[in-house]
Amino acid sequence: MTAPTPEAWNRVDAYLSDTLVGHDPDLEAAIAAQEEAGLPAIEVAPLNGKFLHLLARISGARRVLEIGTLGGYSTIWLARALPDGGRVVSIEAEPRKAAIARGNLQRAGVADRVEVREGRAADVLPNLAGEEPFDLVFIDADKESNTVYLDWAARLGRPGTVVVVDNIGRSGEVADPHSRNSQVTGTQRGLEMLGSDPRFDATALQTLDRKGWDGVALAIVTDAAG
Repeated sequence: MTAPTPEAWNRVDAYLSDTLVGHDPDLEAAIAAQEEAGLPAIEVAPLNGKFLHLLARISGARRVLEIGTLGGYSTIWLARALPDGGRVVSIEAEPRKAAIARGNLQRAGVADRVEVREGRAADVLPNLAGEEPFDLVFIDADKESNTVYLDWAARLGRPGTVVVVDNIGRSGEVADPHSRNSQVTGTQRGLEMLGSDPRFDATALQTLDRKGWDGVALAIVTDAAG
């Protein structure tokens, strides 16, 4: 049996990506634009992008909320999954990143179904109250605020809304009860909320891919009241 070394899991990741995702000029151009602009390479891996895409299709999502746009890579995946009339609302705190994302969305031909709202998510999310509920929520922003984002995912969703929280493995540190890393403790508080808050039913998976050792949490909203 091959040991799960970085070389081995990167080889498997490349094989799976080539076999199940393939090459996509618009997605690859989005990554290139991010790199040229000096944005951090923290977008989801291709397999994870397609995972989000398939979740949106499986759930029949028409309205998607994304918290953390970066350069719009995952936004493109989500927007492509929507039926006619579908909408992605993506929140990005930094105007420069939002501008790059808008360019990538335009190039990919999905700008007409995506609205990028600028500002701190904690400030923007209350403004979405009263709109039609979201069918899928993807949380991929500052980990320190995961409990805030999860609370709003329930408030802005409905029973059956799919919630995905990225980067929950933290290279294994998520299991360290003594960690003082704020991103780790924020992730832990979010996972604890998913496990105890009656508005959610959740699980999580560890992942090994080109981004390293990490993971994703998957939940459904069972009761949107709160």
